[in-house]
Amino acid sequence: MTPAKRGLDIVLALVLAVLLAPFIAGIALWIRLREGRPVFYVAERMKAPDRPFMLWKFRTMTVTRQDSGVSGGDKMTRITPTGRVLRHTRLDELPQLFNILRGDISFVGPRPPLRHYVEQFPELYAEVLKSRPGVTGLATLAYFRTEERLLAECKTPEETEAVYTRRCVPAKARLDLIYARNRNICYDLRLMVATVFRRLPLRTARRRRQSAEG
Repeated sequence: MTPAKRGLDIVLALVLAVLLAPFIAGIALWIRLREGRPVFYVAERMKAPDRPFMLWKFRTMTVTRQDSGVSGGDKMTRITPTGRVLRHTRLDELPQLFNILRGDISFVGPRPPLRHYVEQFPELYAEVLKSRPGVTGLATLAYFRTEERLLAECKTPEETEAVYTRRCVPAKARLDLIYARNRNICYDLRLMVATVFRRLPLRTARRRRQSAEG
């Protein structure tokens, strides 16, 4: 990560942390009162093929001892009423400002993967994770709805895992590598603005997604 990108992350994360502190505290209190403990979901992710870290999010699901892999249709009944709102608005990711300040992730980059996907696709993630993982990115914006639709149709953990590894991992990796070839501060800012407004220009998003799936 370049000094300019890291500097932007720190400044923007500090400003948002200060401005949003009352809002973040309010969400935490609401979850505590309405859904109970724990307030946060903390799970291992990878920022490099051999470097794990703990990612923070607001908890959006009921707690279970046996939980692994990505969220598909098989987990939909576990999403809490508050969690459904937080996921739709992506407010569940506000605690990741802490991860940004620590340097675990950036605002923009590939989404940090679970360890077992990195171990399953070592050559692929060796390239993808040359970029610092991020809260949002080209793959998040261009492929999110497709991934959500594909996984929502899955009825078992096994089906979710098969669809994710066969369809989603390769497509998102292609988009992450497109981002890596074009990344600069201006491009990062454009992707951040697109995240806030929940869309890329239609033509760009379609072209990127078709490139990934092709």
